[in-house]
Amino acid sequence: MQRPLRPAVAAARRLATTATSRRRAIIHTPALAPVSHVFATRFFSSTVAALGVGGLPLPINLPKWLAENGHLLQPPVNNYCVTNEHMTVMIVGGPNARTDYHINGTPEWFYQYKGRMLLKVIDEEHDSPTKPFRDIYIDEGEMFLLPPNVPHNPVRFANTVGIVLEQPRPADSVDKLRWYCQGCGGQVHEKSFHCTNLGTQIKEAVNAFKEDEHARTCKKCGTLCDVVPKHAS
Repeated sequence: MQRPLRPAVAAARRLATTATSRRRAIIHTPALAPVSHVFATRFFSSTVAALGVGGLPLPINLPKWLAENGHLLQPPVNNYCVTNEHMTVMIVGGPNARTDYHINGTPEWFYQYKGRMLLKVIDEEHDSPTKPFRDIYIDEGEMFLLPPNVPHNPVRFANTVGIVLEQPRPADSVDKLRWYCQGCGGQVHEKSFHCTNLGTQIKEAVNAFKEDEHARTCKKCGTLCDVVPKHAS
């Protein structure tokens, strides 16, 4: 037969049980956020960066964005900058019309959402018969991180879509666009600038080169540099 607990012991156990229950309630009971801090859950499909109720940007539904805004992806670069704050995020379509090699002091992250792309690079350390020119194919669903200061020419094919992430440029940084001769491989022209808007500055430089036949002419062999990539998908 179990002996009854002494009154003092029973009271102590009741206090301990009550304290434990309160701790569990504090740990497991979610606090209700004020209405002003509850974010909307609808998908974002506008080209303008929309904000939730609490001030954070809303998610982007990429298929819906493309259905509504795909016409904005126009040559020569076929890119649209969806945000340029803290990180530059671009949606890029194809086919593009550029033969320049972009050089910048920050890394670039490529992701292929639809179809494949060709990233032409100049890799001095790559051991191949065509050194230093090298082709890197990025297939649908694949991603690739390009290190800083690697000359690269992204070739986009028809009916393809990719996403590119870049870091904001430091105040003293200089971006370069460089064109090489399709005949002898020598450097034909170079444009340097401090990059503040990837959505417009590259397009302006590419279009200016396209209209300048003197800049497009190789000083070594006289070849007129192409302004549209000659590659099949």
